[in-house]
Amino acid sequence: MTATVTSTSAQPAPAGITFPDGFVWGAATASYQIEGAAREDGRGPSIWDTFSRTPGKVFAGHTGDIACDHYHRYADDVALMADLGLASYRFSIAWPRVRPDGTGPVNPKGLDFYDRLTDELLGKGIDPVVTLYHWDLPQTLEDRGGWTNRETAEAFADYAAVVFGRLGDRVGTWTTLNEPWCSAYLGYGSGIHAPGRQDPASALIAAHHLNLAHGLAARTLRSAGARSISITLNPCEVSPLDPANPDDVAAARLIDGVANRIFFDPLLKGEYATDVLEHIARVTDPSFIRDGDTAIIHQPLDVLGINYYTPSYVEAVPGHGGALDYPGSDGIAFRKLPAPVTDMGWPIEPAALTRLLTRIHRDYPGTALMITENGAAYPEGVHDLPRIEYIDGHLRACHDALAAGVDLRGYFAWSLMDNFEWAEGYAKRFGMVHVDYTTQQRVLKDSAKWYREVIRRNGLE
Repeated sequence: MTATVTSTSAQPAPAGITFPDGFVWGAATASYQIEGAAREDGRGPSIWDTFSRTPGKVFAGHTGDIACDHYHRYADDVALMADLGLASYRFSIAWPRVRPDGTGPVNPKGLDFYDRLTDELLGKGIDPVVTLYHWDLPQTLEDRGGWTNRETAEAFADYAAVVFGRLGDRVGTWTTLNEPWCSAYLGYGSGIHAPGRQDPASALIAAHHLNLAHGLAARTLRSAGARSISITLNPCEVSPLDPANPDDVAAARLIDGVANRIFFDPLLKGEYATDVLEHIARVTDPSFIRDGDTAIIHQPLDVLGINYYTPSYVEAVPGHGGALDYPGSDGIAFRKLPAPVTDMGWPIEPAALTRLLTRIHRDYPGTALMITENGAAYPEGVHDLPRIEYIDGHLRACHDALAAGVDLRGYFAWSLMDNFEWAEGYAKRFGMVHVDYTTQQRVLKDSAKWYREVIRRNGLE
């Protein structure tokens, strides 16, 4: 690990690069962020419906009630994707649209929507990549404990079977969960995401039950005939602020355990590392990890999705309160090195993505990888050179990882269009397509036109 930072230049680097034949170019979205139609056609409430209506939780009281109205405008949106030349589109299924109370009767109209969307994509030559869970848990399941309740993992596997039963003949790649770190630690640790709880023990329990949910669903999907099974993680590319300081190195190791290895190791090795189990035991009784759980979690993966935006640097600071979204991180402070930042305030360091990918390749050999999210928020406008520079730099970082031997299969830009950015509401815009939320008009930003040329060339000028 090193504390060296590289920033984006004023203009994209001039050297041209080409990606391997068959490299997948796509874009991604999530159901609650774009669909709208929150009360239509039998959809039940999700934890984000509840959370966004809780005063003070989401910027300006924004909700996903309408969002980008994709539920009604999906055909036009797919036409935009085709115009951009996307080979693949990663979208998520809204669990409460399919099973409104989480475990009860299936809502046919909910499945009908995803049926229409899938056919529309295939009709335009775009491969659908389905994510089964991108944070919109049915509220009824949260009322029964949410991800702190082991039964939620079992309910998720049942829901996965229902969706596969409708779409499995046309969808090849099935992603179980998106960023379980966020679901567990932001939802149950810091409380800045739904359901808004603040309890370190609950956050760690939720992390394990999300791992278990993946294993149960992956086993169910595989037995039903799924061709490709995936999960998407958002690993923390964490480095010690001072690599020569053993306390900073130990702090980085602890954060790596609670942020990364708590997911990677059971998924890819079938076990929790000893230091991670010891850390859990310092925070709470680890009896929620039952005998046989890691064997269930450790299902064969065809590809591992990686979401990356920004690196992290940590410093050991005795007496520091730590971060709520990293349970048990007392005595550790997160620091930012001087670097350009996005509208989210996230430092830009493309080289950290290369380090992350090569680290995964080294520690978990034989794992095929896919960038399932990468992008940046910038202020409203269609002339978005900073976004072009951000993506250009990170695509070059991906190419560097490929040159180092990493089995990287593709890249999905986040996001196809501006949307509801969770606790930030509509204040932050990640899209390559501008959305006027009053008129719902879509306009290609410069980054979308640039990305279209990247796809056409299969590389960068």
